[in-house]
Amino acid sequence: MGRDGQDRVRYPPVSSPHRTGPHSTDPHTTGPHSTGRPMVAVAHGSRDPRAAATVAALLDAVRARRPDVPVHASFLDHAPPAPDRVLDGLARDGADEAVVLPLLLTAAYHSKTDIPGVLNRVRALHPRLRLRTAETLGPDPLLIDALERRLSDAGVEAGDPDTAVVLVSAGSSDPAANAVIARLAREWRARGWRGVVPAYASAARPRPAEAVAALLDAGAPRVAVASYFLAPGYFADKVRAETLAAGAAAVSPVLGAAPEVADLVVRRYTEALETARAAAAG
Repeated sequence: MGRDGQDRVRYPPVSSPHRTGPHSTDPHTTGPHSTGRPMVAVAHGSRDPRAAATVAALLDAVRARRPDVPVHASFLDHAPPAPDRVLDGLARDGADEAVVLPLLLTAAYHSKTDIPGVLNRVRALHPRLRLRTAETLGPDPLLIDALERRLSDAGVEAGDPDTAVVLVSAGSSDPAANAVIARLAREWRARGWRGVVPAYASAARPRPAEAVAALLDAGAPRVAVASYFLAPGYFADKVRAETLAAGAAAVSPVLGAAPEVADLVVRRYTEALETARAAAAG
């Protein structure tokens, strides 16, 4: 099991002949006419095919915003292509710079350990490939906007003073990552909700169903669950079933390809390049 409550599998190293560079026909890439620095988006990955389809839809929205940028999908676990394979393909196709962008909602084990490990291996094999690492997507106010959009999709009016919200993330063994979710919940409450409390699908408490029950016991007329997941899969399905059984009135869809998420991906890409340019300028 991984540090964030999910089992893990690794894909073959970059010595594989599989190519995912700008001139490949791999469906995870953008075509050869793009001119910007390549973006390699790194998602968690899932055995559930809906997850990869959701990432693909999100990256299509990113491409629509930045058609000049070659956008490549990759996955840390459970699904190909792995990020080191994509980066290896880019290097072999002549790229000299790429932005590695974690499609992760918190900074935890994957962003602090897994991705740096991948980049160290790639740098050792391709020292001329300059790798720029973007920040994780969360936390950011745009994600609160996306959460409210998804609650609206589930029939919940934004900022309803009679509705308490359970903000559910995957949970992590990293206390700092869980603290970020708790802080996000406090900030979100200021938008008018009766209350917003954090909950975690794994590794920490309260669990989502516990949080729903506690809010109802405390007198909340209505409890809605906000799914702080990028893509559908085991956790999102489990949270939906258990919180509805506990009395939640609504459970939002995952964030997926919400416009705010696509905007945030583009911003993280731009920030990574601007940071690199500023550092080079001294």
